Amino acid sequence: MPASVPGLWSRRQILARTGCGFGMLGLTGLLQDQGLLQAGEDAVAARMLNPLAAQPSDFPAKARRVIWIFINGGPSPVDTWNYRPELTKWDGKTIREFDDGFQNTTGFFRNSVGNLMQSPFRFEPRGECGRMVPEIFPYLGQHVDRMAIIQSGYTESNNHSPALFAINTGIARMGFPCVGSWVTYGLGSESANLPGFVVMSDPKGRGLPKGHAANWSAGFLPGVYQGTWVKPTGDPIDNLVRPAELTAESQRGGLDLLKQLNGLHQVQHAADAELSARIESFELAWRMQASAPEALDLSAETQEMQALYGIGDEQCDHFARQCLTARRLLERGVRFVQIYSGGMENQRSWDGHNDIEGNHRQFAGETDKPVAALLTDMAASGLLDETLVVWCGEFGRLPIAQTGGKPGRDHNPHHLVCWLAGGGVRGGVTYGSSDEIGFKSADNRVHLNDLHATILHLLGLDHEKLTYRYNGRRFRLTDVAGTVIRDILS
Repeated sequence: MPASVPGLWSRRQILARTGCGFGMLGLTGLLQDQGLLQAGEDAVAARMLNPLAAQPSDFPAKARRVIWIFINGGPSPVDTWNYRPELTKWDGKTIREFDDGFQNTTGFFRNSVGNLMQSPFRFEPRGECGRMVPEIFPYLGQHVDRMAIIQSGYTESNNHSPALFAINTGIARMGFPCVGSWVTYGLGSESANLPGFVVMSDPKGRGLPKGHAANWSAGFLPGVYQGTWVKPTGDPIDNLVRPAELTAESQRGGLDLLKQLNGLHQVQHAADAELSARIESFELAWRMQASAPEALDLSAETQEMQALYGIGDEQCDHFARQCLTARRLLERGVRFVQIYSGGMENQRSWDGHNDIEGNHRQFAGETDKPVAALLTDMAASGLLDETLVVWCGEFGRLPIAQTGGKPGRDHNPHHLVCWLAGGGVRGGVTYGSSDEIGFKSADNRVHLNDLHATILHLLGLDHEKLTYRYNGRRFRLTDVAGTVIRDILS
């Protein structure tokens, strides 16, 4: 090749440069496998070689992994974890007798505002802490001494899609990274053969949550941090099984060629994180073909374990399988698992606009036994000591009846409840409170930014330091707010 042609390399230059580049990639991989890359430029090089490599936390972590039971549609606080006995004396009265500033726009259906309505469920004290638990949670009631219940949460949006984006990403608009993506970006994965972040959705034909995959998107983070959706029916993950006509050797040969070509390009674009993520995604997909089927195979579990979760119980079988699968994934190093209870809107999720009693009794019946079994199982094995469990939806519901048909409850962004259990969480405690009828959060109010800051803190991450530069600005999960809820930490 004529050396006078600018921008072109001779054959000798190509061999020299790519040879050195491949040698460095190989050396970095060996050092990473032996745990010899820990800080400085070496750590950066290792991160580029494998974006999902385990990363050190900012300070000692109380939890190493997270499972989020997402109560999709918006559970009613006064019918779940915020017992309001005072609501009984207000039953049947207009909310304006309690709050003359109430606006019809608080809910979503502004022309269907009925009177205040007490809970249709019977509550009784459970556990040593004496927590009042509704009858729809007979199994979870056994675990209240493990739970820190936050009953003063609030958000800004009364519409499902932006509220889902807000609880998942901290911003009520699509396009931002979700909690699971931020966690895997900050800590990487503990598994070399499985994704760092896995999502499961409703398997009963009720659809995906509003906003679909944007709820587990990596946003502007490299795509390798996006949640891997385990499909509720059919093959759990696309292309997990190799086509019959393709041998392992030929597939590996094709991937090696692809890796070699990408490596040539990477030598010239060493700072391209997206390219590193793409290379790693191909390799992870290859490794998953060997590891994921075993992780997703519940037949290896004993009949007693399957029965504990509720497998075989028509009402909760589907959610039981997802919870047991989640435990198997966490055991194998998956960092973050999110399971959605319920699909789209209205009666297909916890969105009880009509018949709040029937709606919540149904979905509680689907989830109560499996989630309680998950806590029992992980506590027995010691896994719960290092796993943070989150039970939360996108907003709450009004303490008034929504008119039309059997009484339901409309959306309420001013008050939501959630509970945390597991690694680093004080059990048997309640944080914050609402007003006496469960309309608005009152004392020690908890914004979504505070919840996110607390989750990251339990994982050993400083929410103010976990940032990513995009479009000239350093973004973080908690935006410019967020306070760790230290009163619920052990």
